[in-house]
Amino acid sequence: MIKVGILGSTGRMGAHLIADTLADKDVELAVVHVHDELKEQLPDSVIITNDIDTLVKNSDVVIDFSAPSATEALCEAVIKNPTPIVVATTGFTPHQQNLLLEASKVAPVLYSSNMSVGIALLKQLVRDVSAKLKDFDIEIVEMHHRHKVDAPSGTALTLAEFAAEGRGLDLDKVRVSGRDGQIGPRSKDEIAVMALRGGDIVGRHTVGFYNDGEYIELGHTATSRQTFSKGAIRAAKWLVGQSNGMYSINDAIGI
Repeated sequence: MIKVGILGSTGRMGAHLIADTLADKDVELAVVHVHDELKEQLPDSVIITNDIDTLVKNSDVVIDFSAPSATEALCEAVIKNPTPIVVATTGFTPHQQNLLLEASKVAPVLYSSNMSVGIALLKQLVRDVSAKLKDFDIEIVEMHHRHKVDAPSGTALTLAEFAAEGRGLDLDKVRVSGRDGQIGPRSKDEIAVMALRGGDIVGRHTVGFYNDGEYIELGHTATSRQTFSKGAIRAAKWLVGQSNGMYSINDAIGI
């Protein structure tokens, strides 16, 4: 039985992760890291802690839906005590991104900004279409609930990276994340990533390829956060048997 630890147990994803881990016959909920107030009822066997080292030492794999500062502490703990980690947190600084890479040198690390199977496939489609339709303008729009703190979403940025990869472009040089005023005409290589916020939208991403007389739009809509929690658990079960290194959800599902 794989012992799962959860970082971010009191966040918006925490309840889903706890419920889905408890319901999965292949894993055991071993530890939850609590930052503030834990509202879920847990079996007596589950360790409840606010210490990252305790979380890591008592887990076969840790699933992280938290905040960049918490992920930073997790990576530091993993470097000291190698343990597989599945990371779905977004909004990292360059230093925190480097820590993920350092952790992957001593343990298997799976990082994806989105844990859904649909997004995993969409990334591949975006790269392929971007490469084929080089004369089409690329515009990406993402929509999320009012509580989301980062923009654009990590998933939207990942989709933009795949679009740029399809054309051999450096995303940092061509990305636009807002337009206002007399900005002039759109440049040829521009890849726009726009963010909308409102209500309780779980997540919606649209990648449009626009040309004179026609356009193609590829989209994905998440209707339940269980899409992400179940995807992360699936990834965690796969990751435990892997060698040290950096992986994505695409690796876990074989696409």
